[in-house]
Amino acid sequence: MGKKYIESKSKFDGSKPYGLEDALQIVKDASYTKFDETVDLAVRLGVDPKHAEQMVRGTVVLPHGTGKQVKVLVFAKGEKEMEARDAGADYVGAEDLIEKINGGWLDFDSSIATPDMMGMVGKLGKILGPRGLMPNPKTGTVTFDIARAVKEIKAGKVEYRVEKAGIVHVPVGKVSFDIKRLYENAYAVLEAIIKAKPASSKGRYLRKIAVSSTMGPSVFVDVIQVGDLFGKKERGS
Repeated sequence: MGKKYIESKSKFDGSKPYGLEDALQIVKDASYTKFDETVDLAVRLGVDPKHAEQMVRGTVVLPHGTGKQVKVLVFAKGEKEMEARDAGADYVGAEDLIEKINGGWLDFDSSIATPDMMGMVGKLGKILGPRGLMPNPKTGTVTFDIARAVKEIKAGKVEYRVEKAGIVHVPVGKVSFDIKRLYENAYAVLEAIIKAKPASSKGRYLRKIAVSSTMGPSVFVDVIQVGDLFGKKERGS
């Protein structure tokens, strides 16, 4: 643990939960690196991801984007290939891109495919799947509405998915964002996660919430206060 990290952690009470806005402000104030760190929201949920009916997954368009230039790849042919290029996709193709990816090239952040391409794209599952880059109809990245999908991702659409330990990690912006933009992005993510609460989830749904920057310490967020923002019913307490 470095000296700067320890100094950063000493700026707040690590055992105390803070209001969402205050916690995000602490993350900004405690940042000590020279690069513009990503701010991450981590939410531990009262679900068991081993059961399919308790899998919490979806997408949300951040009101102010992620602060990152996202490279979008589209698997498409014909008219849809032109539609993807016109919408601002960085890479568009079919067999040529599949061959390139099989050769180890992965210089993109998100991929989209038209449904008719999935027979070929599916063969890339072992490469794209573990990296979260596989097109999926549940997240709107297997679609014939290519223009909309590309524009949403470019505008700041992010995916959230509960991990084995019941935790969801989502980027909500950069340390350089003002507090209003960070707060509104985090609020949008929390709102989406709460709406995605499975009917089979019993007891408290939001267990723990923390925010942190890429290199900085985690700051706990007051779960009860967040629950009150959305109403006790959504909180699941």
